[in-house]
Amino acid sequence: MSPKATDILNQKLNRISLFNKANEILFEAFGINHFFSNQEEYERFKSAITNPDDIVSDTERLDYGDFQTNIEFAKTVTSFLKEKKGLNPQIVIEPTCGKGNFIIAALSTFKQIEKIIGIEIFMPYIWETKFSIIDFYISHPQEKKPIIELHHFNVFNFKFGRISDKLNKEILILGNPPWVTNSKLSSLESTNLPKKSNFKKHNGLDAITGKGNFDIGEYITLMMFDSFQNSAGHLALLVKNTVIKNILVDQYRIKYKISDIEKLRIDSKKIFNVNVEASLLICKLNSKPEYICNEYNFKDQEKLLREFGWVKNKFVSDINLYHQYQDIDGVCKFEWRQGIKHDLSEIMELDKINRLYVNKKDEEVKLEENMIYGILKSSDLKQIVINKPRKYTIVTQKKVGMDTSYIEQEYQKTFKYLESHKEKFEKRKSSIYKNMPNFSIFGVGDYSFKPYKVAISGLYKTFSFSLILPFNEKPLLLDDTCYFLGFDEIEYAVYTFLLLNSDKTNQFLRAITFPDAKRTFTKEILMRIDLFKLTKSISLSELQNNLENLNNNYNISISLGKWGNYLRKLNPPISFEQMDIFTLAT
Repeated sequence: MSPKATDILNQKLNRISLFNKANEILFEAFGINHFFSNQEEYERFKSAITNPDDIVSDTERLDYGDFQTNIEFAKTVTSFLKEKKGLNPQIVIEPTCGKGNFIIAALSTFKQIEKIIGIEIFMPYIWETKFSIIDFYISHPQEKKPIIELHHFNVFNFKFGRISDKLNKEILILGNPPWVTNSKLSSLESTNLPKKSNFKKHNGLDAITGKGNFDIGEYITLMMFDSFQNSAGHLALLVKNTVIKNILVDQYRIKYKISDIEKLRIDSKKIFNVNVEASLLICKLNSKPEYICNEYNFKDQEKLLREFGWVKNKFVSDINLYHQYQDIDGVCKFEWRQGIKHDLSEIMELDKINRLYVNKKDEEVKLEENMIYGILKSSDLKQIVINKPRKYTIVTQKKVGMDTSYIEQEYQKTFKYLESHKEKFEKRKSSIYKNMPNFSIFGVGDYSFKPYKVAISGLYKTFSFSLILPFNEKPLLLDDTCYFLGFDEIEYAVYTFLLLNSDKTNQFLRAITFPDAKRTFTKEILMRIDLFKLTKSISLSELQNNLENLNNNYNISISLGKWGNYLRKLNPPISFEQMDIFTLAT
């Protein structure tokens, strides 16, 4: 609290003994409704302002995704909303008002405000907001004083519907909700969490199981849509880019009454000193549902970077680029798979040093070779052709849920090693291991042991696929950060490899993936590549040239002799057009 605010509060409240009277005085002076909740709070406050050295600072809250917007940027946002978007709301609602900088920015910018409603769970921020409002009116005594309501409340329990039912004027939902997931807050033992609910309106099994982990900012934004989509006005919130993408994904199904959806990218590192991709989300409420978002840079609000959203029933990241390559959007005939998951790399992953296996604890491990396979991780998929592993892993099951008692009977060295670390296996947190056989793994099946694979990293933002060949007559496996197609015949793997590394596939993937996603590539994304449609856009001569380059550079000897059979697998029976290609190839 500033010295000026302290002085003026001391003057106004010096001879006031009852909190109700104090509230009347402060409401008239600064517009803040119900400044004090009760008599006890009032008396504690009076004691504090007469002894300002006793006032303590608030705790560090960055771990809670609590990145407070500085007043300068808050004013930049509200000025943009007024000058560029023509907004001049009569009611401002901030669902997580924090220290109140957006409230001050709104008071400074919008001259027709009649009411401001702020909600905040952290009581020190409520007081800081009150003091900032007092400072604002000390510096701007002639400014209009709207009714200001500050609610010390968990936003997830606040009844916004009761507010929306009474509103018949232009509103603006403004602010910066937390940039954190529910699982992160749970790990910090935070009480500021929503109750488990089907907030995305999923059907069937998805509604029962839920998505497990979601962004708190996304939850709050959807709460605002649920409560205020029928109110005249706009929403403008600072949220992570993934939140905006997820909202657009769900919009096709839920159909919130929002339109004119815009995403304005901000420099989070400069503004908040955090490495989080975030933007200002703006949309109009109480309008015909729209399914496309225009993306800009906040510093250059005139230049459209891209449009993303829904094209018919397809979700894409770049609508203009997608229109050029949409002809291969369909369903992949082959099923993309994710690699092996075990959640215990210190025990299950091994290096091979001087013919000895060594785990991450630098323990020399004696195991039977039949239990060990070479494994590739995302960082290994930078090579075009891979036929040798950097790491090895113990494979305890050939399919999910397989009985593992055979290990003790047939592979005593491996069993002794695994049993010595049984406690670590039992402490794995994921619920998927519950009631499963000892030493269970996931993401394993017949497909894992196909000798030839075409793979891509789900984590890296490189649009190239790797051809995976066996090592020492055993298939190379992949971890769960990778996605792959498995084949019994090398020719089919090579044909697929060449198709997927075509320029057309590259551009198509750029049109449907988001560079700031946690996983650029997912099974859902990769399954959209229709390989048969792709064969129609690549000439036989181009395919032959690429095949010859692969043969020459990597000492492989593959021909197009099985191309016709490959086409029949992709689309039985083959068309006359493809029959011509098949005839040429054979």
